[in-house]
Amino acid sequence: MAQEGRAQAQYEPVAEIGGGAYGTVFKARDRRSGRFVALKNVRVTGTENGLPLSAVREVALLKRLEHFDHPNIVRLMDVCATARTERETKVTLVFEHVDQDLKMYLDKAPAPGLPPDTIRDLLRQFLRGLDFLHSHCIVHRDLKPENILVTSGGQVKLADFGLARVYSGHMALTPVVVTLWYRAPEVLLQSTYATPVDMWSVGCIFAEMSRRKPLFCGNSEADQLGKIFDLIGLPLEDEWPRDVALPRGAFAPRPPQPVQGVVPDMEPLGTQLLLEMLTFDPYKRISAFDALRHLYLQERGGDQG
Repeated sequence: MAQEGRAQAQYEPVAEIGGGAYGTVFKARDRRSGRFVALKNVRVTGTENGLPLSAVREVALLKRLEHFDHPNIVRLMDVCATARTERETKVTLVFEHVDQDLKMYLDKAPAPGLPPDTIRDLLRQFLRGLDFLHSHCIVHRDLKPENILVTSGGQVKLADFGLARVYSGHMALTPVVVTLWYRAPEVLLQSTYATPVDMWSVGCIFAEMSRRKPLFCGNSEADQLGKIFDLIGLPLEDEWPRDVALPRGAFAPRPPQPVQGVVPDMEPLGTQLLLEMLTFDPYKRISAFDALRHLYLQERGGDQG
C-alpha cells in the first residue's frame, strides 16, 4: 500500500481533464518539482499471481522509452501500483502534462483552417513520433485526434500508445464506446494486424486536419467499412483477408472516388500521400519511415527528417 500512499503524497490532483474508455485523467501538481503532470488511473484485472505479465511488460517498455526523450512522444514519468483486491490492481501512470490535444487545436483554428505549412509541420512531427514507436515494435492501435497532444509552441506529442493491452481488461468494465472512425479495415474485419493499422489512422487524421471534420463517421463496423469503400472503392477479391467475420460479398461493388472530392484544399502531393496511407492492403500501405521521405514532406518549412 506504500506505493499508493506515495502517489497521493507526491501528486496533488488539481482538475479532472478527461474521462475515456481507459479511465479518468487528472491534471495534478508534483509537490516535489511544482510542475503539472497528467495522472491516469487504470484498473488492471490480474491473474492468481498478480498483474498480468502483458501489462507489466507494456508499462516496463513505456518506462524504457523515457530514456530516449523523443520530442514527439509524451513522457511517462512515474508508475505507482497498488493491489486493490486480490484480482485487481490500480496502476497510476504519471505523464508530462500538455494543455491541449489535436481536436481542441483544430477546433480553435480560425477559418478557413490551418495553413498548408502548419498541416505539413504537424504531420511531419506526428510521423516522427510514430516512426520512433514502430522502430521499438510498439503499435499504438488507438490513434485519434484526442491522443495527439499539441503544446502551446506547436510541438506534437503522441500519447496513450502501447497501453491498449494494459487497458484491455478495464475496457470490458466501461460503457464508453471507443470510436471506429480512425480504425483500419483489417481491425474492423477482425483480421490480424500490425504497425500498418496506425498508418491508416494517420491518413484519417491527415484528411481531418485539412477538412476540419472527420473523414469516415461510421456507427458500426459494417457501416464504417461501407463509408471507407465509398471513397477507396470495394477492394479486389484477392486483397480481402481470409477467415474474417464479414465476407466481401456483404458489400456492394463500387469504384473509387477522386480523393480531391473529400479534401478539396489539399495539395496534389498531399493527396498522393493520403492515398498511400488509405490503402486497403496493409502490406501495400506506406510506413511512417517512408512517409517521412515522401515529396510532400520534403519541401518548404522545416528540416527534412
